[in-house]
Amino acid sequence: MKAGADLTIDRLLAELRALAAISEAEPPVVTRVVFAEADLRARAYVKGLCADAGLSVREDAIGNTFARWLGSEPELAPVGTGSHIDAIPNAGSYDGTVGVLGALEAIRVLQKLGFKPRRSIELVIFTAEEPTRFGIGCLGSRMMAGVLSAEQAQALLDKEGRGLDEWRGIAGFAGSLQSVRLGAGYFHQFIELHIEQGPLLESEGIDLGLVTHIAAPASLRIRIEGEGGHAGAKLMPGRRDALAAAAELILALESAAKSSGAIDTVGTVGVCQVFPGAVNSIPSRVRLETDIRDIDEMRRDGVIKALRKACEEISARRGVEVAAQQVNADPPAACDAAILAALEASAKAAGRSYKRMVSRAYHDSLFVARLAPTAMLFIPCRGGVSHRPDEYATPEWMGSGVNVLARTLATLAA
Repeated sequence: MKAGADLTIDRLLAELRALAAISEAEPPVVTRVVFAEADLRARAYVKGLCADAGLSVREDAIGNTFARWLGSEPELAPVGTGSHIDAIPNAGSYDGTVGVLGALEAIRVLQKLGFKPRRSIELVIFTAEEPTRFGIGCLGSRMMAGVLSAEQAQALLDKEGRGLDEWRGIAGFAGSLQSVRLGAGYFHQFIELHIEQGPLLESEGIDLGLVTHIAAPASLRIRIEGEGGHAGAKLMPGRRDALAAAAELILALESAAKSSGAIDTVGTVGVCQVFPGAVNSIPSRVRLETDIRDIDEMRRDGVIKALRKACEEISARRGVEVAAQQVNADPPAACDAAILAALEASAKAAGRSYKRMVSRAYHDSLFVARLAPTAMLFIPCRGGVSHRPDEYATPEWMGSGVNVLARTLATLAA
């Protein structure tokens, strides 16, 4: 079977443009916060495309969407593929969406070629891969895998104090949150197509990345309580400046990540909220949010340990109170050797160059890997840019990804 024979990229490009236009912001900015009006319109658009392709569509209690192409032996566990369509504020058109609309195009190519799957092929659109509303990423896949329980999910609140149950009700999703969890073996195998979100494939002139490992993310919220006062009247020797303490903590995290001995260790402080936030007032309170990742769980946890030690030392030396709360610390995932072999064979058959690589960003596949053998397929993105309006993947790169995904889905579902 020649899965690339009937692949025309024009339809995929048109659908990506149409989806990008469904946004809370003016083009070229894409913003689709989960359960907001733009997110719901985007869901309706993609569900319509799936229905037009003859796929049966269902949704679970938090909006994870499953579009199934029925196989000749429907009692068998399906082969899964998919990604997400929600987007952080000020994002671009390709993150997640290539893995959804590209997978749909792969299915349509196989349909046009007359391929008859033995196992069903199921396209999944995951709810809230981005941590925009509730401060936790991969909400839908976490709940599918049982990593986040129904009770923990019900306790999630947005910045206004509105909970998951309220928001899913507004969005029209109902049912028991316990029902979101899937049993082990629900999927036979799973592949996620995605832009790399890094510069390696483009800089090396390689068509595809076969992902062998997905990095383990951890995040901490750190609260620093000092003492405020007038910026002119309070002398330096007696100060308990919360922001100065926070600055030391930020540098301590950077140092710990750089000292791990591996290029795969990264540490970031992405949120720094200062109170009272006046130019002539000494900061009395600071809130930090950190992101620490590695494909090696022990190295990552070593950075967390070093950061906690720095919290204690800085607290004692500067006379401030420092409290660190761990939000999550997820294990890394190793991608499945059999799926990687099928992807490699498909890339060779399609005449595409490829390399094995790690994903330093984490994705829904990190949690699907708890349920089934899983792998990821990367295509390049220009300049390694992602989560920005100038995010871009060429039609040729997307065509390569869809071609190889289609071939691999056919192999796994045959």
